[in-house]
Amino acid sequence: MSVCLLTILILMVAVESWKAPFPYRLGMYSEHGILASVPFKVANSIETDRERTQKESEVPYYFIQNPNLINSLPELLKKDLEAIADAKSLDELNSDTRAELGLTASRRLEQFMDQFPEESEQTFAELKSQVSSPDSNDTKKIDAIIDDFTTLIAPLKTYGIVNENDLTKHQIRPGDIIEIIYKDTGEHKKVTSFDIRLPDQLSANSVIGREWSKFPKLDSMKSALSHWIYFQAPTTLVYDAARTQAERKQAREKVEEVYDTFQRGTVLVEPGQLIEDNQLTLLRAEYETKEKAVPYYERVVRVSFIFLMFIVLAVLNGYHLLRNKRAVARTVSRLSIYLSVIVLTVFLGRILSYDPWRAEVLPLVVTVMVFAIVYDQIMAILTALSLSLILCLSTGSSLGHFVVLMSISSVAVTSLATVSSRSTLIKLGFGMGLTYFLVYWGINLINSQELSNGLIDQQVLWESLQGAGWCLAAGYLVAGSLPFIESLFGVVTDISLLEMSNVSHPLLQELVRRAPGTYNHSISMATIGEAAADKIGANGLLVRVAAYYHDIGKMLKPQYFIENMVVGSESLHDNLAPAMSTLIIIGHVKDGVDLARQHNLPQPIIDFIEQHHGTTLVEYFFREAEKQADQSLDHKTDAEESSFRYPGPKPQTREAGVMMLADAVESASRTLSDPTPKRIKSLVHSLVMKRLLDGQFNECSLTLSEINIVEESLVKSLIGIYHGRIKYPEERSA
Repeated sequence: MSVCLLTILILMVAVESWKAPFPYRLGMYSEHGILASVPFKVANSIETDRERTQKESEVPYYFIQNPNLINSLPELLKKDLEAIADAKSLDELNSDTRAELGLTASRRLEQFMDQFPEESEQTFAELKSQVSSPDSNDTKKIDAIIDDFTTLIAPLKTYGIVNENDLTKHQIRPGDIIEIIYKDTGEHKKVTSFDIRLPDQLSANSVIGREWSKFPKLDSMKSALSHWIYFQAPTTLVYDAARTQAERKQAREKVEEVYDTFQRGTVLVEPGQLIEDNQLTLLRAEYETKEKAVPYYERVVRVSFIFLMFIVLAVLNGYHLLRNKRAVARTVSRLSIYLSVIVLTVFLGRILSYDPWRAEVLPLVVTVMVFAIVYDQIMAILTALSLSLILCLSTGSSLGHFVVLMSISSVAVTSLATVSSRSTLIKLGFGMGLTYFLVYWGINLINSQELSNGLIDQQVLWESLQGAGWCLAAGYLVAGSLPFIESLFGVVTDISLLEMSNVSHPLLQELVRRAPGTYNHSISMATIGEAAADKIGANGLLVRVAAYYHDIGKMLKPQYFIENMVVGSESLHDNLAPAMSTLIIIGHVKDGVDLARQHNLPQPIIDFIEQHHGTTLVEYFFREAEKQADQSLDHKTDAEESSFRYPGPKPQTREAGVMMLADAVESASRTLSDPTPKRIKSLVHSLVMKRLLDGQFNECSLTLSEINIVEESLVKSLIGIYHGRIKYPEERSA
């Protein structure tokens, strides 16, 4: 009860029971149009993004300035000027110094080509005349030049020098705002990209270019010094990407969402128009606005009604479980699996029902197919009814869509009485797909006032094909995951049974080698048991395969079972007490279960091994024990009937009951010296009545009429096995 209640509560969360369903989907046809019923706002993503981009673009690029790197330039220039003063000719100058000052034409920067005389010696002579003279102190003259140079380049400490590659790499355009952060003081200064590019700083109208005229000594050698600065000036500005991105992100976040306002009565969808992305966005926004305005008491009422609806569906399905599937209803683990699958189906169905998937049919059909395979058709169709109702009501779907879902579910259920091959599931997928296409297309055609338009409605045709595709995918999905389904639910399908019926199975091969008599008994029993099960509509294939494995426990002690004893040999039971012999005989059930689990046989086959003797009496050794008890002083010492019964359980299914009877009559029929039809019929009837009166069929659903049919089938099969044969004449001697 608590598990069911918990499931209902989870389902109410899964369907968002406190909210009205959102009924609109892409491509939905609006015959009369849709008007806004309440004022609402919709976020304008385009305008919002435009404003945020604008604010982001206003954030400057951050660079860190290290002005100390500029301090080394005057000293470097002084060394080069002293080298010029000391040199008697251009050839005596160091090659690096010549290149820095533009005195080597081959290494001269392109932008300075027109500013130097054709002959480098002339430039050298002019420079030398500026830094030295025969009648003056060269050192003082150079020091004066360096002092002026230091003053000239002072703005570089303020504005810094940027690497051109940084500007290109980070797409910094001319005129963009730059914010300089001084490394030593932490102060900030806003400039433009013109102010930090060295070519712009040295241009005529820049902070340095305007100052040349104030320093006559420098102005006379402006070209050489400008060339030198280009060569020697270090990059002092480093782009701070982290700071820039952080500031831009913060600027974007500060911009609030821009909304478009729609008043009550605004046309959201025009009459005769299909709902497209824009209209769906408006409808969703209106829906959310209306939901926020719903009062608390209305939500309580809605939740209460949905809870009552789930209770009704739970009672409907629970009644069937308690009446026909008691093993599922009364086993917490099995019930939990069943309910978990239902919750998962509803959860996935609601998620997949929205655009662009529109695939709620996929989890529904998969679940219905699985339940039809695992349980029965009635349980599957009841579950399909409940799931279809929940999905349609929780997604706002129409009655027509409910008809579509139930039609597909009915096709799935009615086609899955048995699963003889995986191709059956694939073919079913095609059948469900065709059904979906025809029913969905037909319902939309019926609802259309103009049949000619409905016949060629591309949107309806596309939705029909899309749903058909999901149905086909469901067939492939179930076919591919069948082994996992069998393992999860503890069932076996006909596919697995056919694979297990192969005599090359290791357990059957071992049974042939160790206990050939038991193997032959199992084969004969499988034949007559399958025929009897088919007569009453039970799963004959399951009975046949279970019969192959029901006595595998005997292979551990084969010599203690009469069918494996050699004719004329002494029975090992002759030297054992009846109670000990009984323990050995009964032990083959436990040994068989252990072997089955070691070889990973499915649980239904293990159940047959446990139940094929039920709690019947090991009659032969019980009678022997009674005889010995009669001859002893204490007549009750070794003759307690409970000690000579199998531990059970009794057969829980019709198939297990049929196998119990087939096992008993096949073994007993071998004791008939003259197996005439009359004797066979009498033997079978007595064995059937003995187990019926012993209450062995009390826990399975076999009815008296079905037991009678099974009895007749067993008699007919045994008569066929032991039919009379003519005696062939002996060969005449020559």
